[in-house]
Parts: sequence; structure tokens; C-alpha cells
Amino acid sequence: MLYKGDTLYLDWLEDGIAELVFDAPGSVNKLDTATVASLGHALDVLEKQSDLKGLLLRSEKAAFIVGADITEFLSLFLVPEEQLSQWLHFANSVFNRLEDLPVPTISAVNGYALGGGCECVLATDYRLATPDLRIGLPETKLGIMPGFGGSVRLPRLLGADSALEIIAAGKDVGADQALKIGLVDGVVAAEKLRDGALAILRQAMNGDLDWKAKRQPKLEPLKLSKIEAAMSFTIAKGMVAQTAGKHYPAPITAVKTIEAAARLGREEALVLENKSFVPLAHTNEARALVGIFLNDQYVKAKAKKLTKDVETPKHAAVLGAGIMGGGIAYQSAWKGVPVVMKDISDKSLTLGMTEAAKLLNKQLERGKIDGLKLAGVISTIQPTLEYSGFDRVDVVVEAVVENPKVKKAVLAETETKVRPDTVLASNTSTIPISELASVLQRPENFCGMHFFNPVHRMPLVEVIRGEKTSDNTIAKVVAWASKMGKTPIVVNDCPGFFVNRVLFPYFAGFSQLLRDGADFRKVDKVMEKQFGWPMGPAYLLDVVGIDTAHHAQAVMAAGFPQRMQKDYRDAIDALFDANRFGQKNGLGFWRYKDDSKGKPKKEEDAAVDSLLADVSQSKRDFSDEEIIARMMIPMVNEVVPLPGRRHYRQPGGSGYGAGIRPGLPSVPRRRIPLAGHHRQREVSRYGTAIPAPWPAV
Repeated sequence: MLYKGDTLYLDWLEDGIAELVFDAPGSVNKLDTATVASLGHALDVLEKQSDLKGLLLRSEKAAFIVGADITEFLSLFLVPEEQLSQWLHFANSVFNRLEDLPVPTISAVNGYALGGGCECVLATDYRLATPDLRIGLPETKLGIMPGFGGSVRLPRLLGADSALEIIAAGKDVGADQALKIGLVDGVVAAEKLRDGALAILRQAMNGDLDWKAKRQPKLEPLKLSKIEAAMSFTIAKGMVAQTAGKHYPAPITAVKTIEAAARLGREEALVLENKSFVPLAHTNEARALVGIFLNDQYVKAKAKKLTKDVETPKHAAVLGAGIMGGGIAYQSAWKGVPVVMKDISDKSLTLGMTEAAKLLNKQLERGKIDGLKLAGVISTIQPTLEYSGFDRVDVVVEAVVENPKVKKAVLAETETKVRPDTVLASNTSTIPISELASVLQRPENFCGMHFFNPVHRMPLVEVIRGEKTSDNTIAKVVAWASKMGKTPIVVNDCPGFFVNRVLFPYFAGFSQLLRDGADFRKVDKVMEKQFGWPMGPAYLLDVVGIDTAHHAQAVMAAGFPQRMQKDYRDAIDALFDANRFGQKNGLGFWRYKDDSKGKPKKEEDAAVDSLLADVSQSKRDFSDEEIIARMMIPMVNEVVPLPGRRHYRQPGGSGYGAGIRPGLPSVPRRRIPLAGHHRQREVSRYGTAIPAPWPAV
């Protein structure tokens, strides 16, 4: 053994080949500060070996390197800029030394090679991968950019266009795509990976492969003419501006850095990368996005722990077809859990099956599945007007109309048709779970399971624990949600559960603004363009459904009368009374017509102004600052105390739960005054328009 550290070791093979193996304690390899330092020590040893002929990098884990240790980021982001810059310079000197070894090098890459893991293998001459490869640079999703040479080496290896697409979007790609664009040099079965990599390495050592020519482009300026560069970077900046906007500084910074470094050699380009990375690491956006990532990991770990002693449901059922039921059935079948879909109407069953088929056809059109796969998935959805097949299901989710009487009747009947150990769940957004459980003989086998529409796109599922819900029931439903590719958060039974509970104070702020004379179009524009919501409140209400919002608003007011009761008729009331329910019937704050792709497109409708005039004061202009404050502070006041309250069961997930709800900002700005003198200043400025915070916040 040449060298052994805590997370990697270096050993001789034969024929002058050294093998550097990443093998950290635990289940995965991470490129943390200790591993970077250990890699430097291993290179100290290698550089002294006069008989070294080649170097193989590989992993003992199921994944090569999953990335940097994100838990270190928050502390690294707090150090002074000069100190962070020096550490990055040290890390890059290590990867430069790996790249500059006077012998050919190859990485045998299995599983994940993300972030720093990708940047590590970019420093070797060759890369051989397994079919399960996922490789890429996701840093911009964390509010930063590659910092270990990724923005320098990837464009020189792939060309500007492919590299910009990966870096700016924070993408990772699979084995086939990586081979196609030149990110890896070959793909072999896992059992042949090590031998295949050694064979390539020996070819390079013998002169059959020109490893020096392979390495040289990574050391030189990017090979682009001025016209090519202008086209590539102009298009990239335009795409970033369109998709990320001004609320994501990282993608545009990465593009501009790659553009500025295009005419430079490796050393000078790395200096630019360093200068761009450090300021990004100190932004509010980076801290917020890293926080979301860590919360995501916490929530997933919590779900894994909850389900470790239960078997994932193998057969499921959905009560109520239609768009929502069809979406749930599709998602379950798509992820490998066959599902029975029951309704009392042939028309509804047809609608549900049509929804599932439509989603599968989209996968077919995108080339993600073939006709055989489509047929296989759709065949695992069994539509029925009876309870045939319910005797074999492990879990049933009810998705009928949001009416407690109807839901109770359906659930009570279903309970008599399933096994005693079958779990029942209700896809309700507002009705108390304990109330629905009151009609059941086995309330311990019942909980809430709140999906968001469209089911196939929205990752969050609220799992709601009733007064008598058992731990085993929660575990089974969490396991099913996880199997469907969802992120389940567990909450106790209360009005609005978690998401609607924090969303409706936001809608209340919107209603108050309209009451005071604001134009809903400007409010939407400010919240989308200035604050960063993908949809403003009026558009979001149209998507949610004005009728749904009207009902939920009443439930929230009854549940929290001190904070959510209103004493005036608002815009939601006016639109509801006029049968303007949003996208579902083509009329809401806007009028909707399907575009050429069948997606609803909003259009101006003068009739809505007349309706809103009856519930609004004279029109007046509001500053962007006041709109943002009056919209967001009520929401923040509701979110802040929840992790310490009995209703919410996952402290690490409250921000995450809010962040992945449809329509919420993808970058939490963390610039909203929450309490103390900041909060008092806003209240004194805008008066009673901002509801008082919770007691003892």
C-alpha cells in the first residue's frame, strides 16, 4: 500500500500502474475538505514514484462520488472571501496536479459522479462508465457554480454549447448521453468496469492511444471562433435570462465566467472561476438553496427511517377517476405499483384512463419510453365500476369530490370491501382527517394523503395523521408516496394541514390589496418579476380553482378565526358568485383558451374589472415594496412558528414543504423581515393590512 487516508487509499497493481480508490466510511463517497486534502497527500506520494506508468481512479462504493459534502457548505460560506478563495485555490492545485501527472490517467466511473465528483474525473485523461451513470454539475441549483475547475475543463472537453447547457441548468446526464457528447469515452457493464479501464490505460501506456493529445485541449483556450463564441454565449445568456431571471445570479454568472475565460489557458481561467465563485457563495440565494437541499435530504432520510420496517405496497387502488384520480393512478403505475381505479361513472373512468394515456403518450413523444413500455404501464391500471380487485390491494386513496358527506360514505363503504390490514387514505386539502375517520370501524388504518395538481409534476405529498392513525399506517403511506417518486411530509391533523395553512395568509394579503384598490395584474407582475414566484397570486388562484380556494378559505377562517377570519366580501367571493372558477371552466381573473399544444393560455377579460369594482376601493398605485411586504409577511408569520407547534412533525421540512408547493418561489429570498424591529417597522408603515404574528413568536 502506497498511501492510506480516511476516505481513499493508493496501491500498486502491476506494470507500473497505481490504483487510487475512493472508499469513505459510510455508504457513499463525498468530495469533502478532508478528501481533497487526502487526495493531495496521495499525489505527494505518486509524484515521487519514478516507475509510475499509469493511474486508475475508481470507487469501492455503489456510486463513484456523489458530490461535495453539502453540510460543509454553510460553514464555508461564512468564512471571509479571502479565506474561501485560498481554499479553492488549494483544491484546484490538487486537481491540476492530478491532471499534470506525467503518465496517462483514467477514471472508472460507476453510479453518480456529480459536482466535485464530476470535476475530479474531468481532471483525468479518460473516463469509462457503467450504464447506471449520472454525471453532471448541479452547482447552479445550489446558487453557486463549479469551483473545482468544472467551468474550465467541461467546455474545453465538450465544446461550449453542451457544457453551457449542463452548467447553466445544473444538469446531470446518463451514460448514453454522456458518451454521445464526449463526457465519457466508453460504457461497459459494471462487472467489466475495472478490467475495461485497465485495458484502456495500457493502450495509452503502450502508445496505442495518444493520451497527451487527449489532455492538451483542457490546458488551452477554448477552440471557438469569434462568431461561434458570440452565437454560443448570446444564446446561452438569453436562455438563462428567460428561465432563471434575475432571481438566480448563479447561472448567468457561470455563463459570463466561461465566456470571459474562453480566450485564456487553464491557469488564468481557473483564476476567473475562483473570482466568480466566491461572491456567489456569500449570496442569500446560495444560503437559501443550500438550506432547501439539506432540508430535502432531511425529509428523505425521515421518510426512509419511517419505512424501514414496513413493506412497500405492491397493489394500490384509487377511488374517483377524473383528472386527479387518473393522475394518481398514472403515477403509481408508472413507478411500478399496479392500481385499480374505481368510479361510479363510465364517463369519469374514461376521463381517468384518458389522463393516464395522455401522460404516457407525452413520455413516448419525448423518446423516454417505447410503445411496449407504454402498453405495459397502461395495462397495470384496472378501471372498474365495482370493487373487483379491492381484496388484494394494500392501500386505497380516495380522490372523490371535496365534500365530507360524500367522502365519508365512500370511505365507509370501501372499508367493507378490503382486507382488515388494508390502509385507507383521503386525498383532501381541507377536511379534517379525524372527522372523516369517525365513520370507520378501523380508524387506525386511515390517514390523509394530499396530492397536488398536476400529480405527475408536483413532488410534494402531505401525509396527515388523524387522532387515531397508527404509526404503521403512516409508514405504509409514506412508503407508497416514496415509491411513486414523491417527497412525503408528515403533519398532524389541523385546518389546512401545512401547505394551505401557510398559503392562505398569502392569499389574504392579496385580497386585502385588491380591496384597497390594487390592480391584480400589477400584483401578479411584481410577485413574478420582482420577487420570483413562477405564478402571481391571481394566476395561481385560477390554477388552483376559485371554487376550491373559496371553500378552503372558509375552512381556514373557521379553524383560525383570530388570524384568518375576514369581515368583508373579497375578490374570491365575487368571482365565485359569478361562476368564474379559473382554468377549470375557462373564466377566472383571466379568460383561458387552449393554445396549439392544448395548454390553457390566459387572456385579458374586461368583465372581471367590473366584478372586482364591487369589492374594491378606487384604483390606486402601490409600490413594489409595499406589495411584496403585504403579500409575504402574513405567510412568513404563519410559517415561522410551525416547526415548534404540535401540528407539524418534521422541523427540517417546513421550508422545503412550502418551497415545493406549486406556484411558490423556487429561490427563497430570505430577505423578508420576520420579527423584531424589522417586523414592527413594516406594521407601522402598512398598519393593519399586515395581520399580527402568532403569540410568543
